[in-house]
Amino acid sequence: MTSIRQAAVAGQFYPGAARELTAAVERYLSLAAPSAGPTPKAIIAPHAGYVYSGPVAASAYARIRAASGHIHRVILLGPCHRVAVRGLALSSATAFATPLGNVRVDGETAERLLRLPQVHVFDDTHFQEHSLEVHLPFLQVILGDFALVPLVVGDATAEEVAEVLDAVWGGPETLIVVSSDLSHYLGYDAARQLDQATCRAIESLNPSAIGQDQACGRVPVGGLLHLARRRGLSAVTVDLRNSGDTAGPRDRVVGYGSWLFIEPPGHAAKVDGPAAGAETEADAFAGQTRALLARHGETLLHLAAASVEHGLVHGKPLPVRLADYAPDLGEPGASFVTLKRQGKLRGCIGTASAYQPLVLDVAEHAFAAAFRDPRFAKLTADETDGLSLSVSVLSAPSPIQFASEADLLGRLRPRVDGLIIEDSGRKALFLPAVWETLPDPRTFLGHLKIKAGLKAEHWSGGFKAWRFVAEEISDEDLADPIFRGHHT
Repeated sequence: MTSIRQAAVAGQFYPGAARELTAAVERYLSLAAPSAGPTPKAIIAPHAGYVYSGPVAASAYARIRAASGHIHRVILLGPCHRVAVRGLALSSATAFATPLGNVRVDGETAERLLRLPQVHVFDDTHFQEHSLEVHLPFLQVILGDFALVPLVVGDATAEEVAEVLDAVWGGPETLIVVSSDLSHYLGYDAARQLDQATCRAIESLNPSAIGQDQACGRVPVGGLLHLARRRGLSAVTVDLRNSGDTAGPRDRVVGYGSWLFIEPPGHAAKVDGPAAGAETEADAFAGQTRALLARHGETLLHLAAASVEHGLVHGKPLPVRLADYAPDLGEPGASFVTLKRQGKLRGCIGTASAYQPLVLDVAEHAFAAAFRDPRFAKLTADETDGLSLSVSVLSAPSPIQFASEADLLGRLRPRVDGLIIEDSGRKALFLPAVWETLPDPRTFLGHLKIKAGLKAEHWSGGFKAWRFVAEEISDEDLADPIFRGHHT
């Protein structure tokens, strides 16, 4: 059944007549700096009424006009202003209407995204939402025919947004647009100061430096920054103004900015689809993490050991001061710490979500592997003889699209992929190192199902899977075992 999401703010935020609307968009584009340099993979642009934010939005859209014949899909994310929503909301509509015509929704991509637990359909939040709608006329004028993936972002984390973007990254056929205004209702000088701080955070790909009062779209912006850092993109500011500069008074202004996100040369996905994007991301992550571990791997191993020894005495993880470590170890990271004694597993705990500084993550998981793995009793001081440990640093999980169990098995990459599965409310993870003992994909998957509390032969239409890669360093790589002579 065909359903159209009708324009909600035509005639209010932008002209309601097609001819007048086209003329307004073209006028704003003509005033923007001419397109130069590579086509951006993603942009951030504002969503206020055109009289206020139109010139600023146009400064970003003008930079993608030269690629109008190559961009066929737009992933559009904006914050919810009216009806609250958990996670990210798609619409059940098959098209979004503006005075310039209907924009078809990419139903196939939407169906793929619905495999992610943070994505669902919620029409109420789309019904009156302007943060997506105001971008459509710019996209229609510049791109002509394209498919839309509209996502209203509500109560979500930057990591959840990044996972969605990673799943639909694609190649040059896909443009990502994040909708956000900046500061709200400050005086002109105060707004400029706060917006410049936000600008610096975006340019440095640092989502943690953007506070709640700095951008209404800080969550989707944060998700884009999070993924842009991992993929090696650079952020370029093309405009930074406020309503006091465009059409309003200067006592209570709203800030606006436009940014371009440029992929490094040769790193764009060659083909469309999440699998290609995931493999490109995995390759980039693996190289960056190998370099990180070459610089700081021994530090992480000693930190993990110290946290275990601290736990033997104090019953809690070693306190970590970020100032004591190199800045790149203070970046968010996902880790697993594995303990073995005389070659046999003695504990393994970690997370696939990079939600805290890597050094803090390693310290907490080393303690948990020693004292909180439910498969083992708490480690004792006598067991530190012959104890070894390893630290694995994980990439963000990417969803795997498959039509059947045989299809999933064919997509797995032995000795490369870590795997997360979920079905019937049960979930489990294997690190890539497990391939060493379970080299056959069917056996690997079967044992992972058993770990999740499912039968090895279990299958259902709701089965979900994510892949990730991991780089590992072990104290066996060191000249001396890290726990030798370390009784507490």
